[in-house]
Amino acid sequence: MKRQIPNIAGAAFLLLLAVFPLTYGGADYDYVMHILITGFFYAILAASWSMLSGYAGQFSFGHMGFMAIGAYSAGLFRHYIYLSPEPTGLCAETQFFGQWLVVVNPIGVTSTTLTQDCLRQAMDAWAGSVEVTAMPVLLGVVLGTLMGALAGFLVGMLVLRLRAAYLALFTLGFSEILKATISAEIDITRGQAGLELPALYPSGITLFGRFYEPTDKLPPYYTMLGLLLICLIILGWLAHSRFGLFVRALREDQDAAAALGVNTTKYKVLVFSVTCSMAAAAGAVQGHYVQIITPNMLFLLQMSLVVAMAVIGGIENFVAAAIGAIILQVLLEMLRNSFVIGGVEVDMTIWRLVFFGILLMITLRFFRNGLIAPMIAYFRRQGVAEETVAKRASTVTGPEGGPHRTEAPD
Repeated sequence: MKRQIPNIAGAAFLLLLAVFPLTYGGADYDYVMHILITGFFYAILAASWSMLSGYAGQFSFGHMGFMAIGAYSAGLFRHYIYLSPEPTGLCAETQFFGQWLVVVNPIGVTSTTLTQDCLRQAMDAWAGSVEVTAMPVLLGVVLGTLMGALAGFLVGMLVLRLRAAYLALFTLGFSEILKATISAEIDITRGQAGLELPALYPSGITLFGRFYEPTDKLPPYYTMLGLLLICLIILGWLAHSRFGLFVRALREDQDAAAALGVNTTKYKVLVFSVTCSMAAAAGAVQGHYVQIITPNMLFLLQMSLVVAMAVIGGIENFVAAAIGAIILQVLLEMLRNSFVIGGVEVDMTIWRLVFFGILLMITLRFFRNGLIAPMIAYFRRQGVAEETVAKRASTVTGPEGGPHRTEAPD
């Protein structure tokens, strides 16, 4: 029974998350929902990074870079590509299943360049007689996920022959180069001004018999929670398959695994691509949720936060890493509230990261496998010793309790 405690606790925690937005009625509803949505976002990043680093032993600092690839792929797709029943004669366009696939020209960030928008000029000339359709948000999210997987595959083929610090430094450089590129390509990405995206559900959506506006928090809450569960299910399936066995063998001893016939490059690239696609999917959904993306999402501090969440939760257990990310995100927001000690006000907007750093150092010093993963492992191991003793005893005694006899070979 004790071995089922993690499953029961997990089911209860999931049920709590599922019913929370339907039962909570506080005045800070939107704020609390935003914290939880952001927590789910970090949970996807921490869980996928845990699979990459904790299971496969591939320590990467480029995870946020692939998240940004997913977000910008979805954003640029929605921002620059449209469907029109008539050709504009001004934009780059091609026929697509009876429609015209229109690619608008980059417009930069200044208001004077808005006159260069070829589609807007065409729509002004049509005077409302032609209806132009923007690309679906869901299709952009799927495209962003695929672009993240493709980028992970290409980078993996290039760098996964490197090990340890070399891989970490290369992926860190990749992330910084990507950030610089996004910042420099102002005409396309709008640089530091940021690229505006439509809401996750631009026309609203009906859930549980009620219509929700594009700015309501409940639809993106369930969307991000659902994406987190999908990622955890995929990671769990991979971890308990031959794939998971092979990637753990790579972590323990890559040379020994190769000597036993494991295609080390193949499995390293596969796990890298899968985890990068999850990060990209999270970035695409989060970008449409906050409705703006900037190069600031690639700051090294953000990557460090994901790593710290995974380490504190449990780097070798992606479920623990995800739970740790949600809890830490909530705690970091709660620590924003300042308090007074002995007449001195402590500004927690500054000190909260100090406490977070202290918690991280304590974890690294005394709890090498995190704070949550050991608790899960403790209950998982309950009864294992008794089962092992019983099995050994059954090999010694026969089915009727007598001695077990083994026939001698001829």
